[in-house]
Amino acid sequence: MACRLFGWIVGLGVSGARRGYPSDLTDEQWALVEPLLPSPRTGSRGGRREKHPRRQIVDVILYIARTGCQWRYLPNDFPPWPTVYWYFTWWHDDGTVERIHDALRVKVRLAEGRAPEPTAALIDSQSVRAADSVPASTSGFDAGKKTRGRKRFIVTDTLGLLLAVHVVAASVQDRDGGKRPLLWTRLDHPTVLKFWADQGFAGRLVTWAADTLRREVDIVRKQPGQRGFQVQPKRWAVERTFAWITMRRRLACDYERKPAHAETMIRWAMTDVILRRLTRGRPATRPGPKPLRPAP
Repeated sequence: MACRLFGWIVGLGVSGARRGYPSDLTDEQWALVEPLLPSPRTGSRGGRREKHPRRQIVDVILYIARTGCQWRYLPNDFPPWPTVYWYFTWWHDDGTVERIHDALRVKVRLAEGRAPEPTAALIDSQSVRAADSVPASTSGFDAGKKTRGRKRFIVTDTLGLLLAVHVVAASVQDRDGGKRPLLWTRLDHPTVLKFWADQGFAGRLVTWAADTLRREVDIVRKQPGQRGFQVQPKRWAVERTFAWITMRRRLACDYERKPAHAETMIRWAMTDVILRRLTRGRPATRPGPKPLRPAP
């Protein structure tokens, strides 16, 4: 009982600098997120007063994204899963998640000495397996990747920061599924004048973007005679973004019943990446291999 009470106290952030889980927000990160959340409801006419701190709700969502935990299997020191899921869907429906992500992306670009809005972007797709909970109507088979599930289309700037995301069945071809994220980027980021893409987007999508969007899609092709993996100019940044996303175990496979919720989980994952980048204050490093030492 004492251990459970201590875990609940840590989850509320009452224990000072101690954090309950590695995915929890630091005080500096929470200071960036809190002003971007919608105003809490009052107890008069706005409904029942909120019972759980907003910071704890965000911590739970980031915990799920990072660990891949199922909603019903949340640790006991977190709020009840229906409460957290209600916030997840509420902030998805009213656009809060997208506003938080976009505001933090601008901060990263300014910190890197860039303009708030990019002038060039990258587009790519990724096919991932779908869980049994994913409806068959929103999944398909990617014959090229030999994957049954869903396909993620993302558009990023040249820093690898997310501009648009679209999740469809894996059976959708790149040149067809790429239209909507390109259109969203054209509407939300009109300063973007050029896109780089791989060979899967060649053909009618390039013509459609030029005629309809008045934007150039430049196809980055492999070198003649290339064998094996090679880093392709420009496009490596969007490939790195997919690596950032799939480091969050919830996104190593698609578990969301609705494609729109899968897009929101990707935005939460990228928000986590951006927050760490803004508050780290130094380049990211990974621990190297540790030599085995005999037991004493």
